[in-house]
Amino acid sequence: MQLIHALDPLRSAIDALRADGAIALVPTMGALHDGHLTLVREAKAKAAHVVVSIFVNPLQFGANEDLDAYPRQLERDCALLEAEGVAVVWAPKVETMYPAGFATNISVSGVSEGLDGAARPGHFDGVATVVCKLFNQVLPDVALFGEKDWQQLAVIRRMARDLDLTRPHADAILGVPTVREADGLAMSSRNAYLTREQRAAAVALPTAMRAAIAEIEGGVPVGDALSALARALLAGGFLSVDYAELCDAADLSVLPARSDKPMRLLVAARIGKARLIDNMAVAP
Repeated sequence: MQLIHALDPLRSAIDALRADGAIALVPTMGALHDGHLTLVREAKAKAAHVVVSIFVNPLQFGANEDLDAYPRQLERDCALLEAEGVAVVWAPKVETMYPAGFATNISVSGVSEGLDGAARPGHFDGVATVVCKLFNQVLPDVALFGEKDWQQLAVIRRMARDLDLTRPHADAILGVPTVREADGLAMSSRNAYLTREQRAAAVALPTAMRAAIAEIEGGVPVGDALSALARALLAGGFLSVDYAELCDAADLSVLPARSDKPMRLLVAARIGKARLIDNMAVAP
């Protein structure tokens, strides 16, 4: 496995890999857990070679967010990835990704504007910009992202389609189902912020979401089910609920009532120092 920090060695490595088969890219911010490794394993099934990027992207962090505190553990991450048979770890420095005078921003309208886009202004501009750069640097045949960040996946697919990207094509940007702990909590690098007591309480998130989905699918008005979800989180130890919305699974438009199209319940809530997000499918 090669650990690469500069663009010229990366390009040479990518050229050599491409001569020997297709390339899959798994973009990450590091602090890897089993959810990330599941993406890597799926990537290995899709391509001859897997490239994993590790970059804590400052453009997607807003004021007073956790950029400085975000866990960074490159040596541990590389050991995990080498054990999985990854070909290249691309770990650029901030000045490599954003050299002096950097002045370009990618903004994706529509799917980026509500939910996390409203709660974290500018976040998805940072996501779209860095992912487009990663695609141009690695030129993967396929890229894999976790469905836990459902809105992020929608933004990246929209960007790739709108900009006519071919490596990867929008249809080769694949979502992998959320990996969960035994108690149902979605795996996240930010779970490391939780104390033991907060971690035990955090299971209220998937529990309340499943209860709300059962109510919606059973005919309870959407507003009533979402209000009950928020009350359950606050009673269970969460400090606040940023949003809890039933959305069209494709365009993320908020649904005031159950639809006959695929739907998704998306929630963001704060507990302790962590802001946790999750989403689950809701049957039409």
